[in-house]
Amino acid sequence: MSAKTDPRALAAQALAGVAAGQSLRAAFADTCAKLRDPRDRALLSALLHEGARWWLRFDVALDAMLERPLRERDADIHALLVLGLVQLETMGLSDYAAVAATVEATRSLRKPSFAGLVNALLRRWLREREARNAALDADAATRSAHPRWLVGKLLSDWPEQAESILAANNAPARLWLRVNRRRIARADFVVQLAATGVESRVPDAAPDALILDASRDVITLPGYAQGFFSVQDGAAQQAAMLLDLRGGQRVLDACAAPGGKSAHILETADVALTALDKDARRLPRLHENLGRLGLTADVRAGDAAVPRDWWDGKPYERILLDAPCSATGIIRRQPDVKLHRRADDIPALAATQARLLDALWPLLARGGRLVYATCSVLADENARQIGAFRERHADARAVAVPLAWHAAGTGAQNLTGESGMDGFFYGIVEKHN
Repeated sequence: MSAKTDPRALAAQALAGVAAGQSLRAAFADTCAKLRDPRDRALLSALLHEGARWWLRFDVALDAMLERPLRERDADIHALLVLGLVQLETMGLSDYAAVAATVEATRSLRKPSFAGLVNALLRRWLREREARNAALDADAATRSAHPRWLVGKLLSDWPEQAESILAANNAPARLWLRVNRRRIARADFVVQLAATGVESRVPDAAPDALILDASRDVITLPGYAQGFFSVQDGAAQQAAMLLDLRGGQRVLDACAAPGGKSAHILETADVALTALDKDARRLPRLHENLGRLGLTADVRAGDAAVPRDWWDGKPYERILLDAPCSATGIIRRQPDVKLHRRADDIPALAATQARLLDALWPLLARGGRLVYATCSVLADENARQIGAFRERHADARAVAVPLAWHAAGTGAQNLTGESGMDGFFYGIVEKHN
């Protein structure tokens, strides 16, 4: 087997790229295209996601076991060893199969001289696994495979829930769908899914949501081409409801791509929606998603922080700011966040969020509502952000967020995994007449 067809070799190459800074989503998409067998693609996905999820544990373990690090000169072999430990410790493969397949992958990578090292190191791990796991578990950072700065932030912001957040970040997420109520009733779609052997559950958390019992390629589900549904976590599905939409309103989705919340807004009410995004390269995907669902919006490229470049001067009754953030609430879906996010990113992100809020506030009509959202669980981006905004703007009145989530200042915070949903924050402010 060659590196072109061996899922473990491909996963090692991709994981090395992720560790070096490539996004997991891009690495998986590029690598998955090289495999034809759906079973190989499924294995690749599991290896790559588990490897990213547990990198910060087993990378440290390898440093303690190797006399000379491989990370720089043979990054693919280093990543392959991480994947070997992941197979042994988190994926439930038999010891023999995990070791044999990982050793074989050295040959697929055209580096057979490393076969002996890989075999010896994995077998040494099996002999010493209890003591080595205990040593890793003694440190919160390696126990949870999270960067130390993030463990500290969670302990500071959510001392009673920090351990459960860390655990939820390392658990695979369920697949949530949002049924397009303009195309089909949720109850009817449940029947269609069941007719094809797909089991789903109707959650209480969102009126248009379904949760599938098993993850799958959504393109193969009935009704995909007809626009019957989109993929969207239940926490993100709260945005349209919190906007309190009315027909005929002028609405702005200020950071819209790839269009999930824009679509839900249009599915919910007959409004005039401006879907704005700073990155013009993301707009074709937004157009594609709206088109599949049978929806239309005024899609524009523009920086929400610089309205003079794109705004027509007419106020909006509703504004949604799903702000750029640390993504610390969606680590279970994007485990590479743990590898790529840095402590000094947070002040910079908070400054961007504040700039966006201040720039958009003049665009809101008197009596209008702005919903601020992030997929973060950090107070600096959430409760403190909205609190500071209200201090700067005397005409901003906080509105209670009608969700049974944690109180976070005047907003509401769902912590990762609660009610099966992502970590998410909402704050609502209205402009005094």
